[in-house]
Amino acid sequence: MNVDSPMWVEIFLTILAASIPLLLAGLGELITEKSGVLNLGLEGMMLAGAITGFAFMAKTGSALIAITTAAAAGMAMSLLFAFLALTLLSNQVATGLALTLFGVGLSALLGKPFVGTAIPELPKLSIPGLSDLPIVGPLLFHHDFLVYFALLSVPAAAYFLLHTRPGLILRAVGESHDAAHALGYPVIRIRYMAVLYGGAMSGLAGAFLSLSYTPMWAENMTAGRGWIALALVVFATWRTGRLLLGALLFGAVSILELHAQALGIQIPSQLLSMLPYLATIVVLTLISADSTRIRLLTPACIGKSFHPPS
Repeated sequence: MNVDSPMWVEIFLTILAASIPLLLAGLGELITEKSGVLNLGLEGMMLAGAITGFAFMAKTGSALIAITTAAAAGMAMSLLFAFLALTLLSNQVATGLALTLFGVGLSALLGKPFVGTAIPELPKLSIPGLSDLPIVGPLLFHHDFLVYFALLSVPAAAYFLLHTRPGLILRAVGESHDAAHALGYPVIRIRYMAVLYGGAMSGLAGAFLSLSYTPMWAENMTAGRGWIALALVVFATWRTGRLLLGALLFGAVSILELHAQALGIQIPSQLLSMLPYLATIVVLTLISADSTRIRLLTPACIGKSFHPPS
């Protein structure tokens, strides 16, 4: 296909939009897991962010308030998880699953009055003189705030983890919380902060879905994206650059259904709808074949509760 054609630009923009929720939620979970905490509640936190952002956008018309409150809703959900898993030392897997179920039910309840409500799409950040350039303009200079934020968060997270002292401490806590505690680092506080960051990113991922990707509210509109984001972290072997590539790959798979139907390809729609989840299973199966590499790259204390010595 000719890269100068408008069709190529449209396809790329569609893939990028589909990948942003996965990238935001995946980055948040990557930082959380680097601290040694496994939070399976991404789906619930995303839904909380989606309905909160949509509700405030519908009531106030302010994109800033909608985005801020969506992040706050994700953080509130993650704070509940952190209290149960880090303070009360509940099982992290069971707590994360419960958080997802709680988020699904709560968002459905709160979102019932907003079904069918129309809201304006998040405004595009147009740059005079650059946004009007052919090809380059729509590709680089005509996106909303959350797209730029998600893309810039990738190098920011990589720099934080690899080149800053707080990032080194975070990774140390994830590798050996006992050793980190012996060196005087507040393990629980560090993990709380990582979990809250993951919640904020998941809330923003949900907000992107309800405010930009499909500016509407529908019950369970995340449609399993939280689980795909969890799989992306393993697919990326806890590396931010690979997480971006994985998000784009799964974004491309998820929009394949639309383009296949537009091209008149006779494939059952149910099969096409299965592709993102089928791809997730295939990728995880292939990765698990190299168990030694995964074991070396996985944070050693992930999912393990820390019991501060009295």
